[in-house]
Amino acid sequence: MEDILVLYYSRHGNVAEMANHIARGIEAVAGCSARIRTVPPVSTVCEATQTDIPDSGPPYVSHDDLKECAGLAMGSPTRFGNMAAALKYFLDGTSDLWISGSLIGKPATVFTSTASLHGGQESTLLSMMLPLLHHGMIMLGLPYSESNLLTTSTGGTPYGASHVAGVKSDQALSEEEKQLCFAQGKRLAETAKKLSVAED
Repeated sequence: MEDILVLYYSRHGNVAEMANHIARGIEAVAGCSARIRTVPPVSTVCEATQTDIPDSGPPYVSHDDLKECAGLAMGSPTRFGNMAAALKYFLDGTSDLWISGSLIGKPATVFTSTASLHGGQESTLLSMMLPLLHHGMIMLGLPYSESNLLTTSTGGTPYGASHVAGVKSDQALSEEEKQLCFAQGKRLAETAKKLSVAED
């Protein structure tokens, strides 16, 4: 069984919903399962401590989750064209995985949500790719064989799935956005499975 990590930070639930659709795409591939994880928020005044288990939702991610995964889907809302501080804070603490080369050769993909159509979706996706490239991961986007990329008037980019949440973050995922998330998860799982077979 190929275990694919779906790691995200979500403030209003939109990125969390995207993560669930990506997980469904992963689990549509025989022999693959999705492990959903999140990161705690960052304190604005000092370095705070959190309990190991959040009050609700999936567990917090650990370095073991990354070591054990066959692939990674990582999502964040946009913060001025960049990933959220909580996700960046976690990634900044993964030097031990970089030193050990634990993520080298594993496939990865990224996804995001913004308040507006031109709210920095693509730059946020690119910002999330940078640390994963430093870890030696193989980046996957969405090919234009996914016809929704050509027709969507909401989210969707070749760099990864995206969602337009609206100014109040209350806009539901469109059908195109859901289908692109599913397709992205499926492509990640299929790639992880092929790479695993190639290694054997």
